[in-house]
Amino acid sequence: MHNHHALIMDWFEARGATSSGAVEGQNNKLDVITRRAYGLRTFEATQIALYHSMGALPEPKTAHTSF
Repeated sequence: MHNHHALIMDWFEARGATSSGAVEGQNNKLDVITRRAYGLRTFEATQIALYHSMGALPEPKTAHTSF
């Protein structure tokens, strides 16, 4: 407790003015995307799935071409 005294006092000084809701929401999204990407074989594929979902990256045009 002595090691974290300054952090604990900061929390009391803020009096609930800050919320960790945004961070919790991001963590939840990352967990869901990671679970969905379970069958992907490489870390690169999982990383691309995370970037695509979290960054709203556009899909390449070659992915949706019809013959």
